[in-house]
Amino acid sequence: MPHRSGVGIYAEEMMRNNPLLPVEEEGRLGDPALRENFIQRVYVLYRWKQLIAEGLTPQTLTTFHARHKLIIMSHADYRDLGQLLATVSKKNVESIAEQYITQLMVILKTIAKRANHVNVLQHIQGYLKKELSPDDKAELCELIERYRDGEIPLIVPLTLLKHHFRKYPDAYIDESYYMSPYPQELRLINAL
Repeated sequence: MPHRSGVGIYAEEMMRNNPLLPVEEEGRLGDPALRENFIQRVYVLYRWKQLIAEGLTPQTLTTFHARHKLIIMSHADYRDLGQLLATVSKKNVESIAEQYITQLMVILKTIAKRANHVNVLQHIQGYLKKELSPDDKAELCELIERYRDGEIPLIVPLTLLKHHFRKYPDAYIDESYYMSPYPQELRLINAL
């Protein structure tokens, strides 16, 4: 059977009619980073569609951004999206939202780099700076460094962070999707 290149007619039409829809070749989903990235985009788009169904306002749009900010940071610089949202009002919320989700989905197509995850982990750690004992802080720093060096998967420092935030809750971290971007049963972060 000859090897086909390009995209099939149905897939091409689907992508044209749904430009935000996450699409990935089945064969490439064996790569853990690509698979995690694809699933993450599916869940972000799902939450976006929920937001639109519940009613779009400047407040709900900025809340959506705040809850996804750490995910965005793991992929790229979030400041352009923040600057875009700084211009949102009741009059332009629809057009700003359209620009926002288009830019967001483009950003999320980039596979999150280990260095970006380290930056986010350290950022999250900052929310615990007054609560953690020196030993707890050292342990967390060590796990983040071991993740940076590729010795352990992302789930290890995330699990310790979740443990600390159960003891010392923070409203912003609680609302963020970074540490739980999709159902835990998918176990995608285990391989990163």
